[in-house]
Amino acid sequence: MDPLLKLEDCTPDSLAAAMEKAGYICDPVAALTIYLALRLERPLLVEGAAGVGKTEIGKVLSRVFGLELIRLQCYEGLDESRALYEWNYQRQLLRIQMEQARRQPGSPDPALPEEDLFSPAYLLERPLLRAIRAQQRPVLLIDEIDKTDAEFEAFLFELLSDFQVSIPELGTLRARQIPIVVLTSNGERELSDGLRRRCLYLYLDYPDVDKERRIILAQVPGISTALAGQIARAVHKIRTELDLEKKPAIAETLDWARALALLCADTALPEMNAVHAEATLNILLKNKADQDALRHQLRGQGLPEWVQGA
Repeated sequence: MDPLLKLEDCTPDSLAAAMEKAGYICDPVAALTIYLALRLERPLLVEGAAGVGKTEIGKVLSRVFGLELIRLQCYEGLDESRALYEWNYQRQLLRIQMEQARRQPGSPDPALPEEDLFSPAYLLERPLLRAIRAQQRPVLLIDEIDKTDAEFEAFLFELLSDFQVSIPELGTLRARQIPIVVLTSNGERELSDGLRRRCLYLYLDYPDVDKERRIILAQVPGISTALAGQIARAVHKIRTELDLEKKPAIAETLDWARALALLCADTALPEMNAVHAEATLNILLKNKADQDALRHQLRGQGLPEWVQGA
């Protein structure tokens, strides 16, 4: 994968331009924070509502710099053996059985050379250890850290501050190359001060109309500027003026935009069609109560006319 930008040539402006080329629209504050995290070699903690583009930052940095992406998807109950390493017990057992067979009287097989069963050869690498032992600098994405417990957070402190991990049988393993670390949180629980101190912090909110229009144009090939603008205004008004159980995320905006672009492809004026827009609301709003709330708000108006009142 060829890089779009070399890390040593990175500036806030060139980073924002490269991320946009990779399909991610980044505002100046976000670009500056990401740039500082890269140059200071500090983990980046990105917090915000679900679906505002937090996870995509890790993915797009991998594309921008041409680096391997190593992802740790967090969940309740995640522990060290799933995140860092575990021993290959089957291989260790096989080794012991082979040793025992060769030591039987009359065995024609020569004895195997001595080998520590708790050596790196018997490790099963999980994402964190893979990032530490990588020969080339990777991007380590620790996604939805707020789904884990405080004990797992504390376990991460050594990695996030010193870029090393401790394995009792092997000692301390230091990173061969300091990874680019991106942590994301949906804010489901309060993260510890210890975790926050080790990271640079970035909060992502839902985009404004202009930014979402630019995102649509970047991510939906062939869509008209007029339709992209109408969709961005509609989604913004839906998010801000309706009391929804689940606000539409950027991913849902893009799905809706792709659907409308497909349905409007043959029209002379590629703009929002009320019938198409209202028939595809299930793509944007994934909850019947939210769909009913929007239809009630329209009260006989078509969606395009309602949006124009924004």
